[in-house]
Amino acid sequence: MDIISNIVGKINGFLWGSALLFLLCGTGIYFTIRLKFVQIAKFKDGWDRTFGGLSLRGEAAGKEGMSSFQSLATAVAAQVGTGNLAGAATALISGGPGAIFWMWMAAFFGMATIFVEASLAQKYKTTAEDGHVIGGPAYYIKSAFKGPFGKFLAGLFAIFIILALGFMGNMVQSNSISGAFVNAFPQIKPLWIGIVCALIAAFIFIGGVKRIASFAEKAVPLMALFYIIGSIIILIMNIRNLPSSIALIFTSAFNPQAVIGGGLGISIQQAMRFGVARGLFSNEAGMGSTPHAHALAKVKHPCEQGTVAMIGVFFDTFIVVTLTALVILSSDILQTQIYPLDSASLIPETLKGVGLPQAAFRGGFGFFGVIFVAICLLFFAFTTIIGWYFFGEQNVKYLFGAKATKVYAVLVVGFILLGSALKVDLVWDLADCFNGLMVIPNLLGILALSGVVGALFKDYNNLNKK
Repeated sequence: MDIISNIVGKINGFLWGSALLFLLCGTGIYFTIRLKFVQIAKFKDGWDRTFGGLSLRGEAAGKEGMSSFQSLATAVAAQVGTGNLAGAATALISGGPGAIFWMWMAAFFGMATIFVEASLAQKYKTTAEDGHVIGGPAYYIKSAFKGPFGKFLAGLFAIFIILALGFMGNMVQSNSISGAFVNAFPQIKPLWIGIVCALIAAFIFIGGVKRIASFAEKAVPLMALFYIIGSIIILIMNIRNLPSSIALIFTSAFNPQAVIGGGLGISIQQAMRFGVARGLFSNEAGMGSTPHAHALAKVKHPCEQGTVAMIGVFFDTFIVVTLTALVILSSDILQTQIYPLDSASLIPETLKGVGLPQAAFRGGFGFFGVIFVAICLLFFAFTTIIGWYFFGEQNVKYLFGAKATKVYAVLVVGFILLGSALKVDLVWDLADCFNGLMVIPNLLGILALSGVVGALFKDYNNLNKK
């Protein structure tokens, strides 16, 4: 495990040291300018399309695809997961409060990126051999680069996303679920939680796209409302610390050591790195995952789903992640128990990952706060397992055909079990590594198709003027 950890650490150091920070943010800035700040100009359009016909009992998903809301719910099911709790916590520990500022920046520009991803997924979607509508980055990457190179790059993306989400990513989810429940109920073995999650997941996997869509459109709004209400109650209880907590995010973004002190040695580069990396893990803009869900939406114009996709990033980062960060910061746990430490190795395991928000909620709700976070994380992480399984499945179909999905399902169930028993740090490092690798071919694809995106956006604007 130590050897694997060292190798993964070196790869992450290269990927997240500067290369992906510039590539992700640069792509978002480029499309923000090219599409005339689409995340602002079309925000109301996306909001109206998302919530105008909101229903927990929408039309049934089938071979021809899903409703626009079902596609968003499936995407948000994947987006709102451990990244919103454990991810925000690890960003605060490793990058300081300033990491939240850089998460916001990455999300703002990422809204333009995900608009492009969803629109292209709609344009290049097709029908698989089993008659189901299918789409995603592999299809638009292959169209962006003709010939063998396009096929190679699309295949590379498909392999990376299967490893990143279906296997490594779902290990993170089950690891966080088991960690949260062990914190709440120490007598429970992590593997027991993994077994329960694996069995329920297998039941939903067997039901295919119809069961996945039905589960997502019901679970996502309810789980989000439950967590938001609990977070707001804690913030009201900590209202005196709220202004200073918000100020800490901004001041620490540009001068973390002056704010944090201690021996953790957090720099601006670290704040940016962990803010963008955890932001990517949370909202997935630019990663190439959520386009698989948005491709299946039944809409009249590709850009319609692009505007809906932006709402997913906004909700994930600017609402859920921000609430988590403010709950933790306003509780003063970081300022009193972690930042004064001389070394990161001295941080207690109980305050790593999901343990940090559990401690913050415990400060307000007592021991019920630990249980509250465990329940929320169960829903957040489990819906992400379902969403990420689905994204990986689309790429298994692309590479090997529909028959191979049964083998893939069995392997995912096995990784869910494995993840529940591994150490937190290694699981997160593996997820960061493969997330970073899948970003590269996806962003190359959407940048190569920037002309197509521009034409689609112009056509969409012209239709709205009529």
